[in-house]
Amino acid sequence: MKRWRIGLALAAVTASSAALAVVWPHARDATAMLAAQDDPAELSDLQVSSALRNSQNMVASQIESALAAHDTGLASSFVDLAKAKNIALPEDLLRRVDQAVAEESTASHFAKQFASGLVTGNADDAGSLSGTVAGDLFVFGDIRDVVREGKHLVMGEDTDRLVLGLAATGLAVTAATYVSVGGVAPVRAGLTLVKDARKVGRLGEGLTEWAGRSARGIVDGPMLEDAVATSATTSPGQTARAIRAAFHAEKAGALVRMAKDVGRVGEKAGARGALDTLKIAEGPEDVARAARLAESSGGKTRAILKLLGRSALLLTAGALDLSLWIFGALFALFSLLASIKAMTERLTQSWIDHGKRRRLRRQLAGLVHPAVASAVING
Repeated sequence: MKRWRIGLALAAVTASSAALAVVWPHARDATAMLAAQDDPAELSDLQVSSALRNSQNMVASQIESALAAHDTGLASSFVDLAKAKNIALPEDLLRRVDQAVAEESTASHFAKQFASGLVTGNADDAGSLSGTVAGDLFVFGDIRDVVREGKHLVMGEDTDRLVLGLAATGLAVTAATYVSVGGVAPVRAGLTLVKDARKVGRLGEGLTEWAGRSARGIVDGPMLEDAVATSATTSPGQTARAIRAAFHAEKAGALVRMAKDVGRVGEKAGARGALDTLKIAEGPEDVARAARLAESSGGKTRAILKLLGRSALLLTAGALDLSLWIFGALFALFSLLASIKAMTERLTQSWIDHGKRRRLRRQLAGLVHPAVASAVING
């Protein structure tokens, strides 16, 4: 057996081993992600672990950025993520986060944010969300929004029909007329958060388009005009009843279900976690996945969404791309096994041929001159 054939087989084994070593980690991660594509908690955990393997300093830098932006909730979320992933953080950084959390938790700060949420209707933390929800529970917030948008509608001006539909739905939910929801509190908070996200431009484009379609037809125009016309002279209770009379509950089902999922995110990940979700979600399916993620990850949810964006909720990389890594690994493995088989066969054949030549050499040595025998054996 020629030595070059053995060398060629050995080179094929080496090349196949190197190719398998390169593609195997990608194929392993692709397999795990494809298996976890219907579980946002598992999917995001795999992607976070992969991201942190590439940069151990990522968490500390994100905490620094959050503190600089006065986003204590996000900084705390990254601390929770670091603990879950056994990532050591500098003591000074942890102390600064604790101080920021303690300052934000004071009664005076909460009261200030509560009042801000109650008056303005804008929520970005627990205090302001509590105030905003309180305003909506006392119907003042929703009435304010319906009357404002309703007057735009009556005057033929640009009207935010989504805010109008959300506020009208909120009035109905607050009065517990939407009996099929199965838990009013998350829906009430969810509607408030969606409405607030819309006002401040933090509602993603895809979700805005979907919610806008869902809000059409929720409010009866002529009946709303009558409610708006009398809102200046009647009591808030009478105004609320008039507005609820213009509300078509049967057309609000999809919007209410989405709001309930937003409320579930808010319960587990806080108001800003829900607003982060609304910013990246492109439809109600994304919000439902975010609710499952928040229920599993709790305080880590905001950090996960910050690191991964929408890919925390579903596979944004194409299944075909992931499958190519798997097929590449299988091809490299097949090539390696075939190369090992070929090299083994050639080594075995070489060993057999070598043995035959030795036996033939011994047999010829007794009959002819050794030099002649060697020439005959080697051709």
